[in-house]
Amino acid sequence: MFRSLSLAALIPATFASPSLRAQQPPHDSVRGAVSMVDVHARTLEVVTGVGYVLRVVRLEVPQNVPITASGTATLTLSDLQPGDIVAASFGGTVNFVAYSIRRVGRVETGPGETP
Repeated sequence: MFRSLSLAALIPATFASPSLRAQQPPHDSVRGAVSMVDVHARTLEVVTGVGYVLRVVRLEVPQNVPITASGTATLTLSDLQPGDIVAASFGGTVNFVAYSIRRVGRVETGPGETP
């Protein structure tokens, strides 16, 4: 009996109970350049990557999601523009839903146009 209690104590609650796993949404974060803002659909696309590998993360942005800049300034979704650098936390499995968005800078263009 003592052995079975010891083994049961070693099994984390998240493995033992699927309902506990369902209560905790997946959570991730992304930092990159805004490539598209759709105010009407309340979506935002962020391009991020390392080297030659790029990833586009499309986020749904609910009305109550805090969007900030410079630490305390509050923004709206329409204040974000392509070229803004953002750090966002999000969750979800099929559709990614933003939890928070922080504008941290802006992509600067070079001195001339590219051919």
